[in-house]
Parts: sequence; C-alpha cells; structure tokens
Amino acid sequence: MREALGMYRDKTLIPTEALRLCMLGTLAIESHTYAELAREVRAFASRIVGPSLDLMGLSIEMLRAEGLVRPISQADDPADEMLELTDTGRAELRELMVSNVRTPVDGNSQLVFALKLRFMHLLEPADAGNQVDRMREISETERARLLDLKQRYGSEPGKFDAWLDLELAQVEDRLKWLETVG
Repeated sequence: MREALGMYRDKTLIPTEALRLCMLGTLAIESHTYAELAREVRAFASRIVGPSLDLMGLSIEMLRAEGLVRPISQADDPADEMLELTDTGRAELRELMVSNVRTPVDGNSQLVFALKLRFMHLLEPADAGNQVDRMREISETERARLLDLKQRYGSEPGKFDAWLDLELAQVEDRLKWLETVG
C-alpha cells in the first residue's frame, strides 16, 4: 500500500487523488479504452465542479506505470487499448474510497462526495456504512458551522442571512437523505 502522499493532512483527497478515484472506480465498473476513460473522467468531473486544470492533471499512463491498470487488449493506437484494474488497483480504489471526507464547500469536496456515492457499491457493507457515517458527521459539522454563522451575523442587513438559510436547507436535506442511505 502506498503512503498517503496525495492527501491533505486530515487524510482527505486532493484533486488529483479524486481523479484517481474516478478513474479506478470507472474501470472497476466496466473496462474502457484509454480514450474512453479519459473522456468519461473529464465529463464526470467537469459536471460536478466545472472545468478545472487542477482536475485534469492526472495521467492514465501514471496508473499503468504504478501497476494499477493494465491493458486487456492490444491496439495499434494505445488510446484504443481496453484497460482493466489490477489487484493493486482494486486495493488502491478501496484505500481512496475509505479516505476521510470534508465538508462539501468547495468543488473538490463535492467531487469526492459524488465519487464516493457513485462507487459506494464497490465497498464491503461495513466500509460503505462507515463512509455514510462520515458523510453524516461532516454534514452535521457543516450544519453547526452554518448555525453559528447565522447566530453571529444573521441579523445584519443584507442577503447573508437568506443565503445561510439556503445553505442550511441543503445540509438538512442531505442529512435526511443520508439517513435513508445507510
């Protein structure tokens, strides 16, 4: 198992690790050609966080060099080779899936939440349950932070209080939904 060099100090995923999770999870579901995998990852990540150079920096070739994926068919053009996960790739996928999650405030955290939910069925039930519990805890922390902001600054003039209500409603909805997931 490789060291968690590509994670923040709190063991949450940096953008390139989120992309790695997207690539490995996509291949865990179905083999893709190199070109299809690149398109699929770019399309999914862009739909969650919008176009981002930070998220387009991870090479599929790196996954091959690390032994996480391998070609299952040969083609004249490497972009047309079908790729699949190796056992090492499956272990890496699990490591990424059970990493910590952050409050989904920024685009990367939203992407990690979405990826974990998209690929959660690939985890053992206990690991999946732990991830849902972490998502609940993070959402409860986010709710507490927003309530504190509302208490301190909600009575000020302007639209900040209305925005806080919108954010709180989203967190409350997420918490209700997470109760049905796990």
